[in-house]
Amino acid sequence: MTIRVLVAEDQSAVRAGLVLILRSAPDVEVVGEAPDGEAAVRLARELRPDLVLMDVSMPRLDGVSATRQVVAEGLADVLVLTTFDLDEYVFGALRAGAAGFLLKNTEAHELLQAVRTVARGEGMIAPAVTRRLIAEFAGTAPARAVGAPDPAVLDALTRREREVLECLGEGLSNAEIAVRLSMAEATVKTHVSRLLGKLDLRSRVQAAVLAQELGI
Repeated sequence: MTIRVLVAEDQSAVRAGLVLILRSAPDVEVVGEAPDGEAAVRLARELRPDLVLMDVSMPRLDGVSATRQVVAEGLADVLVLTTFDLDEYVFGALRAGAAGFLLKNTEAHELLQAVRTVARGEGMIAPAVTRRLIAEFAGTAPARAVGAPDPAVLDALTRREREVLECLGEGLSNAEIAVRLSMAEATVKTHVSRLLGKLDLRSRVQAAVLAQELGI
């Protein structure tokens, strides 16, 4: 399966480098390039890519706002790029429904792996660095100031779904969850989909943040 990617990055040299890396992979097709957030949303509507590689800091419309629009309209999954490993905007992007994020100094093979992972619906929460960042965001993000989530939201989940949510909070992949809970990977995917729906979440990364915030 070919993964269709839209690259949104305001720095032309960086954008060209990302496009070059992506086009080096036989299973990835770059279908468009956007120099700002507004263009990213417009092109996502026109091209309907599988994934938008979104810079978090862009003119006209920032990456967080652009991510929110792309996800809300169901146009594509979003993988956010940031320069800073603890950038407050990254948390905003995750809250907006981004499937994950990468640092801009990520190696080429890691970028391609991230694109493939998100395209599979896994979300970029497996690497240890992402687990650490999710934990940090859950405890320090400005969004937390409005109050922690109500633990009662978990009442709608079955025991198995709560176990899966706990694993998501640890940053485990579907394959890792399947091993830990002794179930088929396809069953894990079903549980993830159901708990996202019950909790009104857009991505497994949001579920991971919620699990961290609730301390489960």
